[in-house]
Amino acid sequence: RSSDLDKRGLDVDGIYRVNGNLAVIQKLRFIVDRERAVTSDGRYVFPEKLSQEEKLNLDDSEWEDIHVITGAVKLFLRELPDPIIPYNLFDQFVAAVKLPEYSEKVEGVKQLVQSLPRPNHDTLKFILEHLKRIMAHSDTNRMSTQNIGIVFGPTLMRPEKDLFTTIAVNMVYQNQVVELLLIEFDNIFLAAPGE
Repeated sequence: RSSDLDKRGLDVDGIYRVNGNLAVIQKLRFIVDRERAVTSDGRYVFPEKLSQEEKLNLDDSEWEDIHVITGAVKLFLRELPDPIIPYNLFDQFVAAVKLPEYSEKVEGVKQLVQSLPRPNHDTLKFILEHLKRIMAHSDTNRMSTQNIGIVFGPTLMRPEKDLFTTIAVNMVYQNQVVELLLIEFDNIFLAAPGE
C-alpha cells in the first residue's frame, strides 16, 4: 500500500534508490506470494480466509527497513510478465520522447497513455501519484525527477528483448519517458482527451 510507504518513507534519503537486504526482500516476496495465487490468465486470486498469523503486517518490526519494502515493490514491477508500459508500446513511447518539439513529446506520450489497457493505465497513474509525493520531498530524500526516472524507467517499461548493445541507449529513453510522465502528470492524466 502506498499509504504505508508515504507514512514511513517520504523523507527517507534515497527511497527507492537505496537497496534493502535482498534476503529480507525475498522473504517479504514469499509471504506476499503465499497470500495470493495467480490464475492461468495472469489474474490474482486471494484465498478466502487467512489466519491472523498468515496476514502480512508491514508495521511489524521485521519490515522496519523501508528499503526492504521499496525493494519488494521494484522487484514485483520488474518481474511482471508484461511491464506496466507493455512491450508492444515500448518503441512508440521511445519514439514519442525523441520528437523534436516538447509539446509534440507531451502529446505523443499522452495519446499513448490513453491507449494503455485500463489496468495498466490506472496502475501507472497510481504509481506516478505516489512518485510525485516522493518528489515533493526531494529536498530531504534526494529523489529528484531525474533520480526517479533512473530508478523507474527500466522498472515501468522495457523492451521485450534488450540487446547488450542497446541497453544504455534504451535506458536513457526509459528515464526520459518516466520524467516526462511525472513533469506533465496533470496534462497527461487529468486533462480531458484532446486538451
